[in-house]
Amino acid sequence: MDKRIIINADDFGLHDGVNKAVAQAHTDGMLTSATIIANMPAANEAVKIARQLPALGVGVHLNLSEGRPISKEASVKCLLDADGKFAYSPFRLSLLSIAGHKIRNAIRAELAAQIKWVIDNGLAPTHLDSHKHIHSFPAIFSIVCDLAKRFEIAAIRFTLEPKELSRMPWPLSSEARRKRARLIRTMAKINRMQNSRFLKTDALLGIAHMGKIDVNFFKAVTLYNPARTCEVITHPALFAGAPPGTQSQNGNTDSTEQIQTRLARQRKIELEALCSKKAKQYFKDAGINLVHYGQL
Repeated sequence: MDKRIIINADDFGLHDGVNKAVAQAHTDGMLTSATIIANMPAANEAVKIARQLPALGVGVHLNLSEGRPISKEASVKCLLDADGKFAYSPFRLSLLSIAGHKIRNAIRAELAAQIKWVIDNGLAPTHLDSHKHIHSFPAIFSIVCDLAKRFEIAAIRFTLEPKELSRMPWPLSSEARRKRARLIRTMAKINRMQNSRFLKTDALLGIAHMGKIDVNFFKAVTLYNPARTCEVITHPALFAGAPPGTQSQNGNTDSTEQIQTRLARQRKIELEALCSKKAKQYFKDAGINLVHYGQL
């Protein structure tokens, strides 16, 4: 059986620069799939672009940690701060989702509203994934499975990244990224025990190498990827200046401007890699079929 790989762009709709990059990476490059983050400023434009690209698989990038909610239900207020924006970090939200029935009801209402927004705008989602992998938290994964069934969406991202990706001959990744990949891999194994019905791939690539996706990474995918059917996460973007809304973390000696500039550079490198003739040739030589979730 030939290997099948989905190359997905997260954050479709986040910003005009992301939208332009998604269109370019699909039209001129290897991008087969993208997921719309429905509550972000450029989501409407992302829908317009998606309608013009019928071969692009489009899913929903569920989000509970950035921006304002789509749902108008009163129950969602428990997820928000005084300004009406999402209040909790992914880690805190994961803990609250275990302990609080009220929180789970709010999560269900908001995620349903985000999926419905995409459908109401004329798109048929191929799959569901999420910002910061929040759908992998076991209590939230159960909700997402129920919503996939309700909205007749066939697939949910399976966040199991093989541990082999964190060591040679794969490109070097940071210890922090490797640790994050281990944690998400553990949750993915729990997800598989919870409900495997919507898990259509064998693996996810790009967690440990987030921010390091380039031509060399794609070469490694074609040479060393152990999975028959998998997804590669990418975050391409084009910005005229620094990407908006990035804040320095406490204790980080880098300035906000330095972080923004680095993020813009990394996203541009990913776009260039997706459109690289060399990377395309690697996949062609390996006989890998590039598909989206709707083609599995």
